[in-house]
Amino acid sequence: MAVEQPPAHAGEQTQIHNIGYRNYDGPRLGRAYARRSLFSQSLRGAYGLGRSAKSKVLPMILFAVMCVPAAIMVAVAVTTKANDLPVEYTRYAILLQAVISLYLAAQAPQTVSRDLRFKTVPLYFSRPIEHSDYVRAKFAAMASALFVLTAAPLLVLYVGALLAKLDFADQTKGFAQGLVSVALLSLLFSGIALVVSAVTPRRGFGIAAVIAVLTISYGAVSTVQAIAYEQGSTDAIAWLGLFSPITLIDGVQSAFLGATSAFPGGEGPSSGTGVVYVIVVLTLIAGCYGALLRRYRKVGL
Repeated sequence: MAVEQPPAHAGEQTQIHNIGYRNYDGPRLGRAYARRSLFSQSLRGAYGLGRSAKSKVLPMILFAVMCVPAAIMVAVAVTTKANDLPVEYTRYAILLQAVISLYLAAQAPQTVSRDLRFKTVPLYFSRPIEHSDYVRAKFAAMASALFVLTAAPLLVLYVGALLAKLDFADQTKGFAQGLVSVALLSLLFSGIALVVSAVTPRRGFGIAAVIAVLTISYGAVSTVQAIAYEQGSTDAIAWLGLFSPITLIDGVQSAFLGATSAFPGGEGPSSGTGVVYVIVVLTLIAGCYGALLRRYRKVGL
């Protein structure tokens, strides 16, 4: 017959384990290291690096789409022994603006929306990192990723022009002007796309909103400019260009970088009006940064 054991007292069941907690004695890398890590992680993520194979497909395809036309132009210039490239360095990004918009629509929401959707933003700010550090890292990463996308085909054009033995001084000048143009474009477009994407944690809404802001604004401004040109109101064309991101960049580079304008009639803004374009572009970039900072101060509480 089994003998029932008396229940053990609570004190007899309690045990204390010494699991050896020790203070951290290693280096404390601080905010700068956290900011650099967030930047590099976001930049790699914009091309799917460090993520699944499916995440790499679209950015790599769009990168190839940006570079293949440049390679074809170089091949034509070398084969035909042309005296110049078929397209100016400053015009290339304008011609392929649809690809740029698709890239931003795909990657800007991925850069910011996931942290909002999974509510991980407060975790960043529980470490030695400020709201401004987070926004700077994300902004710089998106702008850098877009600069790589837009500058790579210009490099292909430049190398091809040198192989075709075109004038070194002219090609170097054009290449430098193109780099200035796409750097300004990268800052402006990235800021706008990040602000639009940060409004909602839903990536699908962010994609649609970025495409709408970048493409609809350009279509509307171009249509109104064409109407103004047909009616003879040529003075209004340059001022209408202030209301679309792509026409802003077009106006700046045609006013100060010697680019051929895509405005109706081929006449871009004058130098005086171009100063207004520069002020508007810089104000928009600063405004996008400020809007992102206010957004993450709100959600990071």
